Amino acid sequence: MTCRVVLVAPAITPSMRRARFDDGDSIENPESVALSLPAGRPVSSPSVRCRETAAALGLDAVAEPALSGLDAGRWRGRTLGEVGAAEPEALVRWLSDPGAAPHGGETVREFCARVTGWLETAGRTTGRTIAVVEPEVVRAVVLHALGAPEAAFWRVDVPPLAATEVTGGPGRWNLRLGQAGA
Repeated sequence: MTCRVVLVAPAITPSMRRARFDDGDSIENPESVALSLPAGRPVSSPSVRCRETAAALGLDAVAEPALSGLDAGRWRGRTLGEVGAAEPEALVRWLSDPGAAPHGGETVREFCARVTGWLETAGRTTGRTIAVVEPEVVRAVVLHALGAPEAAFWRVDVPPLAATEVTGGPGRWNLRLGQAGA
């Protein structure tokens, strides 16, 4: 049987509006969050914004640590502009080298490996999983499904409440564009 994983990006937060590395703030206007999703096993990244988005969507999601966002180390809570002004070379290195972690956190390479490990494990089950996850988790899954290099990580834009579906199983994933579950 085929496994289906629908990834839903969190609703907008004040940090996202300011291009700030996640600092644990809440989503804006939870009462306006709406998406038509198929039934499935609900999971989420453990962040406040993902848990709140899942709840706003009516999902009783279990927080999955492997779906945590990319650890930005000492840059957490700072904006890209602040980091760029204080550490321009470090920021450029981090954005261009998947193996770099000048912030003392996680590399893009390590992050992608963690997310891929979760996806491959989830792919051993049949049915559908609905996962409310950080935008970078969606990026990592898309790269894995397409066999794209980690250097393409920052080239995948994931807007708030975007739904992305992958189907398949361990070692073979297909990216499904369009309405999730259709």
